[in-house]
Amino acid sequence: MERERVVAFFDIGTNSVRLLCVRIHPDGSYAVLSEQKEAVRLGEGRLTEERLSGTAMERAIQVLRRFVDLARSFGAAELVAVATSATREASNQAEFLERLKLEAGLDVHVISGLEEARLIYLGVSSGLTLDGESALFIDIGGGSTEIVVGDAFTHQYLTSTKLGSVRLGALFPPRNRFGTYSMAEYQAMLEYSHSALIRPLEELRGYRIDRVIGSSGTIQTLAEVAAQLTNDTAPGPATTLTRRDLQRAARHLLALPLAERRAVPGINPGRADIIVPGAAILETIGEHLGIRTVTITRRGLKEGLLVDYLSRHGYLPPHGAVSVREQSVSRLASVCGCAEVHSGHVRRLAWQLFDSGRAIGLHNLGSDERELLGYAARLHDIGTFLAFSNHHLHSQYIITNAELTGFDQREIALIGLVARLHRKKLPGPGSRELGDLAAGDRRLVLVLAVLLRLAESLDRTHIGIVSSARFEESDGAVTLLLSSGADPHLEVWGAENQARAFRKVFGRPLRIVIEKG
Repeated sequence: MERERVVAFFDIGTNSVRLLCVRIHPDGSYAVLSEQKEAVRLGEGRLTEERLSGTAMERAIQVLRRFVDLARSFGAAELVAVATSATREASNQAEFLERLKLEAGLDVHVISGLEEARLIYLGVSSGLTLDGESALFIDIGGGSTEIVVGDAFTHQYLTSTKLGSVRLGALFPPRNRFGTYSMAEYQAMLEYSHSALIRPLEELRGYRIDRVIGSSGTIQTLAEVAAQLTNDTAPGPATTLTRRDLQRAARHLLALPLAERRAVPGINPGRADIIVPGAAILETIGEHLGIRTVTITRRGLKEGLLVDYLSRHGYLPPHGAVSVREQSVSRLASVCGCAEVHSGHVRRLAWQLFDSGRAIGLHNLGSDERELLGYAARLHDIGTFLAFSNHHLHSQYIITNAELTGFDQREIALIGLVARLHRKKLPGPGSRELGDLAAGDRRLVLVLAVLLRLAESLDRTHIGIVSSARFEESDGAVTLLLSSGADPHLEVWGAENQARAFRKVFGRPLRIVIEKG
């Protein structure tokens, strides 16, 4: 059996250098060991001349040497490094790459703008739930801007433009020594950005765009500043940025001297001198495409390197063959040694009960809730990885702390609670066991939990004796019809033990009938 391996991924950008170090398990699941980021401003000063300065190269080499040492300290046997815009365009690229190899021990691959866009798409989309939506992905780097249109499975459009926050800032430096911009100067940046982006912006009009996702430090910083200006007190990093708030933030920042801009709440001081040009790029895209809101993500190219590595080395099916949510759940089930045959059969039975229950009016839940039920069924027994005793509690703990990709916090909490409630006493809707869920979600958890409890009971022996199950309504009662080719007395006994919970949630008696199949 293949052993675990530690792999480090390096993203050498125009403004910043990033490290992602992970331990990859034989089944393709992974644990993040370290994430690092440091601004080195590789494209500073000489970007428009298409040459890296000696001081910029020295800064990058020093930082990357430390990052390599850190990766090696975690046992990284493989280093995957790519360089983007500044290195890609530099006439002294060969010199820089040779120094990195000799002085930092890092063999760096320079990637094209389109490959950069593809990797950003892989990294960002693998952490999202798109549910049939087509999304626009925007990443504003220091030297280039990548724009992608894609869904949960593949991209339909990729482009990379030689326009970034460092590059635009070098072309339009402030005209006064304090670092402030006039509206006329900002307007000049908007007009230049429009001319540089005109071709992709026109091409994008032919694509359906349901959501807009923004990655990169520039967009994250703008969202943080906007949140501070609007007195957004929500905990954690900003998650959205509206066009109106972007415009307000840009006009606030451009009028400030550089020293004051560095002190603005929410801003990274090292990004203060390039944040206004970055805002001009994003505002140009937003205005031309009529974007109202951008959803912020912390994922990007380095996560794309990881996803691409997993796919290339056979840990994952080709990107798009399975949704990110299904991949995430499957990896967790595999890591915990889940009984795949049993959990898969329980999921099929749970879906049959969900569908037939909806048909007779037991509930009015839809496909989203059905999907969550399926994931809870897949994972309900993973707590046995720790111990069989109280494994329902262990299952909830593992699910809620496993950082499942593709789900939001609410969905993870719901899956964890439904998995937890597949056994032992079913709580009431006002119970503390349901945490701080809203009333609607409390009801949802109880409905899904009862369906999962019944499905689990119907495979009590783990050998699939009950091949199918469905609800039918007769004389005010609900009948559970079971198809079985053998005597399912243990399964019937288990289901009968759930009749009280069924009546508690649905307010109807339950009877069980066996059909020979």
